[in-house]
Amino acid sequence: MVQISELPGTLVTRNSEQDQWVKGVVGKICGVNGDRFPGSQPVSFGVRDLDKLELQDFWVCEKSDGMRVLLFVNTLPSKEQLVYIIDRHNAYRQLDGFVFPHHMNPSAMLGNTIVDGELVIDTDPKTRKNTMRFLAFDCLVVDNENVMTKNLEKRYGRLKDFFHRPYAKMMRDYPHMAASQPFHIKVKDVRPSYHVGTVFTEDIPALQHGNDGLIYTCVTTPYVTATDPNIIKWKPPSENSIDFKLVLRFPPSSRQPNVPDFEAMPFFALHVFCGDDRGVPKYEPFDELYVEEQEWETLKQTGEQIDDRIVEVHWDSSRPGWRMMRFRDDKPNGNFKAVVHNIMQSIEEGVEKEGLLARSAAIREAWKARHGEPPGPSARPTKPVGHPAPAPHPAVAAVAARPPPPSVVGGEMRYGPLGPSKWSKVAGPLVFAGLNR
Repeated sequence: MVQISELPGTLVTRNSEQDQWVKGVVGKICGVNGDRFPGSQPVSFGVRDLDKLELQDFWVCEKSDGMRVLLFVNTLPSKEQLVYIIDRHNAYRQLDGFVFPHHMNPSAMLGNTIVDGELVIDTDPKTRKNTMRFLAFDCLVVDNENVMTKNLEKRYGRLKDFFHRPYAKMMRDYPHMAASQPFHIKVKDVRPSYHVGTVFTEDIPALQHGNDGLIYTCVTTPYVTATDPNIIKWKPPSENSIDFKLVLRFPPSSRQPNVPDFEAMPFFALHVFCGDDRGVPKYEPFDELYVEEQEWETLKQTGEQIDDRIVEVHWDSSRPGWRMMRFRDDKPNGNFKAVVHNIMQSIEEGVEKEGLLARSAAIREAWKARHGEPPGPSARPTKPVGHPAPAPHPAVAAVAARPPPPSVVGGEMRYGPLGPSKWSKVAGPLVFAGLNR
């Protein structure tokens, strides 16, 4: 499958006045420190999580093999919209071509909105044409309202009804606008966790981009801007991966013992991330990467920097040893030390696909019991939650909102107009494609 080589948009220079301004805006509307990536991070799936799926409502969807970004729609008091994507380095790129209308008044603009998702490259199986798409699956802020304290069902509803549906209608009415947009936007379909078999047999085979496993997300919990134990990433145990920093150590020259022999094959050290010390990442040696001589020759021929890069590895039990999968330049650091130990536990105690399928019946019965539904096989259709339907599937019926944390007064965070931006690229007529700009 085709991978994204470079993110779209114009990079906002780090620590510039614009960078500080836009990060301050995001920090204010999210209620977090604007200097760090505000998105959530999943944990790895282990056998213990089968019980968790039975005890709580989770939605499941395929995990796309793409690039994680947040989409930030910044609507100024002047009604101009600045649109950015935010990567995991917390770098901002400003985008041109997008207009997001308001859900109640298509001639007005959607207010400040932050959407979570993943950029992928879809390849049409017939034409082989590549199309970049943003697959949205959650949101933090919609139309100036911080929705992070709401449960996933409510956030997903805002994502579809307030953000995507007005945009999709505009694109149907004015299809020529797609030519000026750097990517297409789609909301990812999700299913109740007990329909994981349908994800394997229908959803994943229909993909036009790579798949990297499954994502389970708890329906009843809020959005967390850090590692969230209620978002669980599943992969077959043999495919569970860890991100380390690759550090090359060359042997001494036979002629000059104090000089490295750069013609020799180095020792491939894997260093684990141990956090920041006053903004400086700390690493310590963890293990060795197994690299064959031919692989080393191939790496050298690329002409790329190899040393001091984040590398994704998996455990090869046939060696045994760690084997390289790919470089992860999209990640600022490797997995944190504690996360590495959790992933290793998941590798050791991992659940195969058959284990997920075997537990589905018990998960379904527990779900139905919580919602007061009769036991036994469901006669209702198993369309994804995101699929258009006359009525929502009963499996995703409304649940009580999780109580807000003590620091949030009233359970909701709302913000008034923000200051104008000097970096607006909006120009031209006040009305475009039927929208007031």
